[in-house]
Amino acid sequence: MAQTYADYRDVDQAQLQKDIDAIKVTIGERTREDFEHLLKLERWGRFSTFFGFFLIALVSIVSATSSNIDALSDVSSTTITVAYWIVGLIGATFMGIGNVARWANVTHPILHGAYDKVPDIPFRYTKKGYAAGNRRWIDWLDWIKPDAWAFEHNIMHHYHLGEEDDPDNVEKNMVWLHEWKVPMFFKYLFVYAFAAVWKLAYYAPNTLRILANKERIKNKQKPSPDYELSPFTKNGLELWKNYILPYGLFKFVFLPLLFLPFGFGATTGVFIMLLLSEIIANMWSFLVIVPNHSAEDIYQFSTPHKNQGEYYLRQIMGSVNYNTGTDLIDFAHGFLNYQIEHHLFPDMPHSFYQKMQPIVKDICKKHNLEYRQESVFKRILMSIDLMVGKTKVLRIDGI
Repeated sequence: MAQTYADYRDVDQAQLQKDIDAIKVTIGERTREDFEHLLKLERWGRFSTFFGFFLIALVSIVSATSSNIDALSDVSSTTITVAYWIVGLIGATFMGIGNVARWANVTHPILHGAYDKVPDIPFRYTKKGYAAGNRRWIDWLDWIKPDAWAFEHNIMHHYHLGEEDDPDNVEKNMVWLHEWKVPMFFKYLFVYAFAAVWKLAYYAPNTLRILANKERIKNKQKPSPDYELSPFTKNGLELWKNYILPYGLFKFVFLPLLFLPFGFGATTGVFIMLLLSEIIANMWSFLVIVPNHSAEDIYQFSTPHKNQGEYYLRQIMGSVNYNTGTDLIDFAHGFLNYQIEHHLFPDMPHSFYQKMQPIVKDICKKHNLEYRQESVFKRILMSIDLMVGKTKVLRIDGI
């Protein structure tokens, strides 16, 4: 028999707040051990990036220079071509993993200030110091500008979860696709193609738009609902100058050109694999990020939360976890498999979520609340159904 959960309107929000607030006392203060855990995740991500690039460089050089060796037979040339694609794709996959790890496992918690209270924390690992100014090139060079993503994600998404103002409200953002007069097959096809480029196509311009709207609202101007993509507009120029070109030129122009001494073939080979690594990074991040708050069993809300107890309740109602386990499993998910715990306490280190999970599960059981946790692969299929308009989210008023 299926579990019957409490009507969310009947939940004792005051007691729920007390129970969840008590977690902070149970878990204790941040320690150097939590910072060491972050450094381990950072090392894993960097290893993935550099090992992947090494494989791409090696196989591209060998493939390009082998054509100049007369002694090679046709069979050997074919073997090298096959090796280029096999080893190159392995390298591209490792680089993609490193890309996602840099964002989800390192940048995400640091920009939430998760390690700011660790004793003697280096400034570069604090919210104010990480990826600030020229450190962006070292800490987190991507299509997305750190300060724009921090505002879009930390403020607008976390404190408006499931509301009209939530910039990551998937159903609202995809209304145009629901209304598109094409066969459902083409809608699914579009989503799969979009997943391959979504950081550039969605996150870069949308984070800029949200940040610009902050200034518009401050100046009592109407917020813009649209991206500005043309470099001949103010925000369009900002998008190209400080979002797209720094990362795009470094990864797809500078890095391939390093291999010109080995011939144009080596440069082309590196470029192709770097492009594939970017696609893999996009699809991997799409897989672990999008399903966190988007499916037919996830709630949305028509009004802002009124108190802390209601805020906690909404984070549980509006989030879903994936399978959890070892550091390696959690690393592969970018620790986004603890989304419920993360939304209850956004500024906690990743290591805290592993400790918090059984406590949060017990609290949900005490209040007869559904604690959603399923495979990320099942959840992505549910999210895609929502994106194409096949399903709808749940809606609730009055809490």
